[in-house]
Amino acid sequence: MTAATAMTIGSASEEVSGGERCITSDATPTHQTGSFPNANSPNRVVAQSITYCVDATPDLTGRITERTNASGISVSGILFRPGTADWYDGSSPRGFSRDPSSGWRLEGMGSADALGIDAAFGHPDNRGLYHYHAASPAFLDGTEGTLIGYAADGFEIHYVGDAAQSSWRLKSGKRPTAPFGTYDGAFEQDWENVAGSGNLDQCNGAMTSAGTYAYFATDTFPFFPRCFKGTVSSDFLGRP
Repeated sequence: MTAATAMTIGSASEEVSGGERCITSDATPTHQTGSFPNANSPNRVVAQSITYCVDATPDLTGRITERTNASGISVSGILFRPGTADWYDGSSPRGFSRDPSSGWRLEGMGSADALGIDAAFGHPDNRGLYHYHAASPAFLDGTEGTLIGYAADGFEIHYVGDAAQSSWRLKSGKRPTAPFGTYDGAFEQDWENVAGSGNLDQCNGAMTSAGTYAYFATDTFPFFPRCFKGTVSSDFLGRP
């Protein structure tokens, strides 16, 4: 039996060259993690060298990219991955699997206990790569100012608390198919974008007072951007 361990190491560097901004890290956070493996998260945090590069001078393209393997990377070198690869599956002992046929994708923060996510809103994947599903106090305490990372298309990601309000809202009523039940945020499809209900667009972004576009981490869904208005780096396409 493998003993569960908590880890904190944290090492990251940033380089801007040739029009790209590259962040290299050992993929471990600067704060203490939860104990992994645990009952609902069977993987251990593994220190490993990763490098992700994005456009250093991003532009709005007029197009939206909907899906990437991660939303972005923190200034401390940890990936932002708010979504999951798990779907409701009534035939699975855990109630979910990688089979998407139900159409109901587990939402990371809405199913945090079932996924073994720790108090810093993160956990390791099957390669031991620790990643965040949302911006936690433990993570934010280690950052300076509002800049917390860069999105997959190179635009900055900021955290400004309640000053940034998502325009995503829980649907009213009940799910029409299994797993049925009231829309409660356990699944990504429990949410819908209601334009104008917040001050951010559907990608959790907005124009700043400086006249530049930026994304914002929010305390409610979608937590990090999940669609992108610039040119997404190839590092964020395919397997993370």
